[in-house]
Amino acid sequence: MPETASDMAAAGQTSRRLFYYNAGFLTQPRIRRILELAGHDLRLGVPDLNDRIAVWGHSPYAARGEAMARQTGAGLVRIEDAFLRSVHPGRSGEAPLGLVIDSRGIHFNPDQPSDLEVLLATHPLDDSALLEAARSAMARLQEADLSKYNAHDPDADPPAPGYVLLIDQTRGDASVSHGRADANTFREMLFHAHQDNPGARIVIKTHPETVAGHRQGYFDAATLALAPGADVTLLDAPVSPRTLLEGAVAVYTVSSQMGFEAILAGHRPYVFGQPFYAGWGLSEDFTPIQRRQRRLTRAQLFAAAMILYPVWYDPCRDRLCSLDQAISLLEAQVRAWREDRHGWQASGMRLWKRGAVNGFYGGVKPVLFREGLPKHGRRAMVWASKVGDAPQGTVRIEDGFLRSRGLGADLVAPLSLVCDDLGIYYDPRGPSRLERMIAARANMRPDQSRRAQDLMAALVAQGVSKYNLGQAAPDIAAQAAGRPVILVPGQVEDDASILAGAGEIRTNRALLETARADHPEAFLIYKPHPDVEAGLRPGLLPDADRLADLVATQTDPAALLGQIDTVWTMTSLLGFEALIRGRRVVTLGAPFYAGWCLTEHRGPAMPRRGQRVSLEGLVHAALIDYPRYRDPVSGLPCPAEVAVERLAQGEIAQGGLTNRLLAKLQGLLAGHAYLWR
Repeated sequence: MPETASDMAAAGQTSRRLFYYNAGFLTQPRIRRILELAGHDLRLGVPDLNDRIAVWGHSPYAARGEAMARQTGAGLVRIEDAFLRSVHPGRSGEAPLGLVIDSRGIHFNPDQPSDLEVLLATHPLDDSALLEAARSAMARLQEADLSKYNAHDPDADPPAPGYVLLIDQTRGDASVSHGRADANTFREMLFHAHQDNPGARIVIKTHPETVAGHRQGYFDAATLALAPGADVTLLDAPVSPRTLLEGAVAVYTVSSQMGFEAILAGHRPYVFGQPFYAGWGLSEDFTPIQRRQRRLTRAQLFAAAMILYPVWYDPCRDRLCSLDQAISLLEAQVRAWREDRHGWQASGMRLWKRGAVNGFYGGVKPVLFREGLPKHGRRAMVWASKVGDAPQGTVRIEDGFLRSRGLGADLVAPLSLVCDDLGIYYDPRGPSRLERMIAARANMRPDQSRRAQDLMAALVAQGVSKYNLGQAAPDIAAQAAGRPVILVPGQVEDDASILAGAGEIRTNRALLETARADHPEAFLIYKPHPDVEAGLRPGLLPDADRLADLVATQTDPAALLGQIDTVWTMTSLLGFEALIRGRRVVTLGAPFYAGWCLTEHRGPAMPRRGQRVSLEGLVHAALIDYPRYRDPVSGLPCPAEVAVERLAQGEIAQGGLTNRLLAKLQGLLAGHAYLWR
């Protein structure tokens, strides 16, 4: 029989009745849903001997369930937030990303071993795949700067390095009272920090819930007087915990989770309470727990606490998930908060785009659509093609590379957008944020390469491309009769990527003629751009059949890519999609994917792009790091993998009749833009 909640969920065990007497289990749908998915049938009423009773940790209301358990003989299950929770604390109203569901005790109460302590004490923790997953997740959390709570301000100035870091907690917290600690313990910790580090600066980090005004901490101005002569500072600025740990020479804690994070950051913290991470040879413990004698590595501690013990939840797909998937989800949510926390003022946005832009960037404050200098501390954004005389520091916005099931020119809302604070990806005349991200991925961790490989495999298997339109492709092999097959994608000839990034070849006709001249023996396929086919943008080539063996109108580009050998392109995204499918690509312009030793480049020189980058590095930068995705089902920021699933399954809002009529009108009036923009 599975022993932990994660075991039970993995085994698909039949639902067990779980009774509760705390209102939170009734009023918080996320918690109820996680418990249901973990195999628990939540009930009100009186349990039988074989049933279980849920209580929230050791909260004041847990006594109700504890009393009922004693009365009926039903088992007790203690539930708490997992160690990677949300952007803001739970008392700010945010739902958790995961739970710990403990049938023995709870991790912060050492009175009896919890499920986590049993794992740490008895599980082999020697499986190479488990430990590799732990090390990879640790690296991901560090790179993304993720902690339990994540409303960190990237602009907040940390103290100068070289300080001793003390971690404050909230008064009355169960992890303090059940960890053999009280207010005197915090005073003792301050005294020891001062005595152990004479002359050192001491920085006391205030708990986020104290900063938010929810609960009082143990340290205030009065308690600082208990260390006369010490250089002590209270820090309530929203500085990242990881940044604080990097600058610390020593870390002191009672039972805070930051002590766990200190271990992961390479510290050996001084621990004055009895938290779950004490007693395994990774900390200096002032109140040892004698039954904990095993010596563990950081990866083993992490594997038990973050992979084996919790149950993680995917709010986009409404299912339980792995820690790796949970990190991807939290990364997307935290990125959105950090980028949007000051609010945005947007200019150069057509009316139909504003709803989508607000959906992406208005999660903290609604986007203000107006021209001119930004007000009230907001950041400025502009649609990239409308940058004009935008104020310095304005961020450029554009569609991402996995966009929709339908055309932007048909007024179909995007599933992804990119925001670039340096330039924009299609303009090689200056650096862009994407260009720097690609260069940074010249060196990849194994887990990053695997994630990119898995994403590419999903794209190919599901036949996903940028717009996901068109009919099935014809049988090219039968028509080509053994000749090499070259795909020449047409483009919108006044598109910004052509104006900024094309070389000497700047028209669809010239591109097709060049490909034919270079390969007179090849079977040439010309694929008109969907916007041009729809009559919405210029670039029509009416006599393409004179140069090409096949004009693939109304054809799904992803279906074509599976049957060709080479793509010849100016700057089309189809070149990138061809690379993902292992095809040879010849570039005559300077698209973002050229210049990294992945294409046969015949376009303008790009001296900034000197690194050799793997295909996995290119894909990670372009599809995972650079864009922001918004799940059309849940409305939440989401990772690329969710976007691919939505595109493959068709769970995307299509442009309605009104949008299609507006798009046609837009095409007719393209030469009179002042009338409709």
